[in-house]
Amino acid sequence: MKLEKIIEGLEIKRTEGAGGDPDIRMIRFDSRRVQKKDLFVAVRGVVEDGHRYIGDALASGAVCVVCEELPGKPDPGVTWVVVPDSRKALALMASSFYGHPSRELHLVGVTGTNGKTTVATLLHQLHGLMGFRAGLLSTIHVLIENEPFPATHTTPDPLRINEYLRAMADRGCQYCFMEVSSHAIDQERIAGLLFTGGIFTNLTHDHLDYHKDFREYLTVKKRFFDALPEEAFALVNNDDRNAGVMLQNCRAGKFSYGLKSVSDFQGRIREMHLEGSSMVVGDSELWVKLPGYFNAYNLLAVYGASVLLGQATDEVLKVLSSLDPVTGRFETCRSASGVTGIVDYAHTPDALKNVLESLHQVIPGGVKIITVVGAGGNRDTQKRPVMARIAAEASHMTILTSDNPRFEDPEKILDDMMEGIPAPLMGKTMRIVSRKEAIRTACMIAERGDIILVAGKGHEKYQETRGERIVFDDMEILKKNMN
Repeated sequence: MKLEKIIEGLEIKRTEGAGGDPDIRMIRFDSRRVQKKDLFVAVRGVVEDGHRYIGDALASGAVCVVCEELPGKPDPGVTWVVVPDSRKALALMASSFYGHPSRELHLVGVTGTNGKTTVATLLHQLHGLMGFRAGLLSTIHVLIENEPFPATHTTPDPLRINEYLRAMADRGCQYCFMEVSSHAIDQERIAGLLFTGGIFTNLTHDHLDYHKDFREYLTVKKRFFDALPEEAFALVNNDDRNAGVMLQNCRAGKFSYGLKSVSDFQGRIREMHLEGSSMVVGDSELWVKLPGYFNAYNLLAVYGASVLLGQATDEVLKVLSSLDPVTGRFETCRSASGVTGIVDYAHTPDALKNVLESLHQVIPGGVKIITVVGAGGNRDTQKRPVMARIAAEASHMTILTSDNPRFEDPEKILDDMMEGIPAPLMGKTMRIVSRKEAIRTACMIAERGDIILVAGKGHEKYQETRGERIVFDDMEILKKNMN
């Protein structure tokens, strides 16, 4: 593609060097992947600054460099494009390079602290069951119709996003449902995308290792809704205290869903069981396979978004009843001895609290909850003692263990968690560094009718420690050890 076409619409401070309108083979922001005739974008990252690798990119054959700052002696044989924000420029160029695929789809973004994966995945599942071709960009995987591709981030980099969207459009997909993380918003990964709608699930404590404080986290999320076009819809959880903030200055059509507050898409729970719930949505009663209040909110978001996308209300309600739980989200198994195992991705205080509260609402008296939970290394340390306390207060036995220690000492992480355990609860709290051993111990303790909750990693099939990823599957280990 010609350079002029790629950079069309960019805010450009100046251009230098060879000039002209060279053919560009590919856009790259990783100098190690640059080949001849590529365009290299020097992006300032959290850890690395792409400007340091401009020389490597040129040595590999880059014919154009997009950057925020020119090197001391820019090569005159190369075309230099200086922009105020190379992150945003990368996203806009990626959209142009792939032919603006988001304009050929109904793209719906889902943001919030908890529930993004479930809402996006259930929307994809529902539209597939209704006969539509749809794509999915989620934490678990990328789906083009039902063909899976591995996911590396909640929201991929702009080149991958647009590459996948292009493939979806070319495959005839009418819809794409996409998780939108706060990191992706802050790092301009979604710049240049045309969204048909945006969904806000909730906002609680998370990612404060990246964001300075909760206010910044809130402000970043709000930027997604501020950018929605007038013809789009903004659907928010009316029971979350931050819903109104999300809609301030939002130009899109404003809609809400809720279980408690009067909302455009109203619901309530009649009965809850471990296998599912009886819900009233609007004027209709239905049985859903996803238990708990948090899943009731997720299903209301799916219902509201589907109706706003133009699907028939009766058809949506019919399909809601057939939706299956999402991998690693309140995923259950049961042993021959009557012990129930649950694997859930709950890795924030609010998510863990929601899961445990839901369990207490559905289990009969005498049933014990044994919770195995950890906290990730090199991430927000503030939530470690909070999560430990939530687990200890709502469980009959708590086993604190490793999550993904990454480059931190797992014992130090457990020390941080133990600070949240009140003295009276120490007697029913254990710490076992090995996650495998912690799950095995929980299975040994459990008796008939008891519930083992393994929280934090959900769908992940690995454990990250000392810079290496080893194969690790909570559900697989749980099944092996349950009698």
